[in-house]
Amino acid sequence: MTPAARVQAAIEILDLVIDAARHQGAPADRIVSDWFRTRRFAGSKDRRAVRELVYRAIRACGDVPESGRAAILRLAQDDPALLPLFDGSPYAPEPIAPGEPVASGGVAPEWLEARLVQSGIAGEEASALLDRAPLDVRINALKAGAASLPEGGEKVGAAGALRYPFGTRIEDSEAYKAGTIEVQDLGSQRACQALGACQGDTLIDLCAGAGGKSLALAALVGEHGKVIACDTDRSRLSRLGPRAVRAGADGIIETRLLDPGREVEALADWQDKADAVLVDAPCSGTGTWRRNPEARWRLSEKWLRQVTLLQSRLLDVAAGLVKPGGALVYVVCSLLDEEGADQAGAFLARHDGWNADALSLGAGTPREQGLRLSPFRDGTDGFFIARLVRLC
Repeated sequence: MTPAARVQAAIEILDLVIDAARHQGAPADRIVSDWFRTRRFAGSKDRRAVRELVYRAIRACGDVPESGRAAILRLAQDDPALLPLFDGSPYAPEPIAPGEPVASGGVAPEWLEARLVQSGIAGEEASALLDRAPLDVRINALKAGAASLPEGGEKVGAAGALRYPFGTRIEDSEAYKAGTIEVQDLGSQRACQALGACQGDTLIDLCAGAGGKSLALAALVGEHGKVIACDTDRSRLSRLGPRAVRAGADGIIETRLLDPGREVEALADWQDKADAVLVDAPCSGTGTWRRNPEARWRLSEKWLRQVTLLQSRLLDVAAGLVKPGGALVYVVCSLLDEEGADQAGAFLARHDGWNADALSLGAGTPREQGLRLSPFRDGTDGFFIARLVRLC
């Protein structure tokens, strides 16, 4: 492919990404993969170059662009070398017309960027939300030594955490296949540490998803402990089984599919019994834009109001599962106070007999009753973490 043809390919892919963002369709990475699957003429260098253009354009646009062409024209404001490639030659974009629409820049749509500013995220801290993320892995204590670790890893903050350069094909390594390592952002690893779990503890992961944190918790409680991994999404939860087998955690983790709104009934046998409960609640994901930058185009104020109500309800469900003296750890991969610090404060206001523990995780900035991790300050995904303790 010529450089101009690569630009045209990026425009076509961006049109699909923009449409998917408007209608809650497939994520960008899947769209890119599917586009190339039917275009075998593109070599590996072409695929890398086009993918790079697509993601650079996504990061360059604050609000949802009018079109893929408008997105690339916005990118061209920062990279003028793209402009001559709009030459109308075969497989190239048409020449640029006077007054053509150009997408707006910024960190996010205006309403969302304002919410970030209200939560103390602005300037360099906001811009860092769109940086590229490194690849972090966690050494699995249940399978330590099962295979040698891939070369190129650097020890980072948490015990057993390694960081590899962006693009490392870690899933092709023998260590990954053997379960010696698991891909997990350093911030996510620190969130699991906040439970203060000990060998033999019983933990509940109330919003387990595909189980990344459940696997980390299983390694903390060991073979004499137990992790109840719960979720309302059958498809996501079903992925945990094979992962648990590979990690040597299948005898520790029990999965439980929940009906939305009926979680209390489904977990009646665990009322007042758990040493700790993790609520890794559904959220806006503002802290994960480094990995999924188009996700910021999918959010709306209406959806945010709905998800904050869900977060509040899940906290109340979790409170009934914690034994006296136990802990509830609330985590969101968001930097918006309405999903983080405000939720923790509201929980304490409506629940007598609970206190917030001061967290010391080796990173993070205190934020009201919890701790905030951010890409700019901590080199992790963005998280709010609060440890809430039920008094005896």
